[in-house]
Amino acid sequence: MSIFEYNGSALVSMVGKNCFAIASDRRLGVQLQTIATDFQRISKIHDRVFLGLSGLATDAQTLYQRLVFRHKLYQVREERDMKPVTFANLVSALLYEKRFGPYFCQPVIAGLGDEDKPFICTMDSIGAKELAKDFVVAGTASESLYGACESMFKEDMEPEELFETVSQALLSSVDRDCLSGWGGHVYVVTPTEVKERILKGRMD
Repeated sequence: MSIFEYNGSALVSMVGKNCFAIASDRRLGVQLQTIATDFQRISKIHDRVFLGLSGLATDAQTLYQRLVFRHKLYQVREERDMKPVTFANLVSALLYEKRFGPYFCQPVIAGLGDEDKPFICTMDSIGAKELAKDFVVAGTASESLYGACESMFKEDMEPEELFETVSQALLSSVDRDCLSGWGGHVYVVTPTEVKERILKGRMD
């Protein structure tokens, strides 16, 4: 078993019309043993940028703390919040800095940029970015997430339809992966509000 699969995870982010959704499962495991069913993989950096971290849970928590620290320094120096593209570059640089002893994480970054244009990207453990205009996935359930998102995604979805689509994609995908599951945690972000919802698993 890969160190990236040790705790299990499922992360997906999808864009809509001037909005985006980011969702994750809630299981924390040690290989096949479930430790917790309310684990938080998605964090708010500020109202328009969210970060999801799949991979080794301990590294994810360490990386998150370092990124929050860097973002607060930026706020103090620049007197504004980071744009999503800038934050993605920060994450990439921080990961590449540690390339000879990397954090075993695969981040997913989602945000609203200039003119409320959604931005999503993911990267590997040494910061190689993968940008997308529709959706990005990460974690042990990524293969089934790719299939579900490919078949369900439509362009210019409104927030409610986007929530329904990303939720169905996540729940159907974690059913096909024994290392992730136990419901989901979904954020739908528009220029005016952030909606957070907890999904029940199909087996709950």
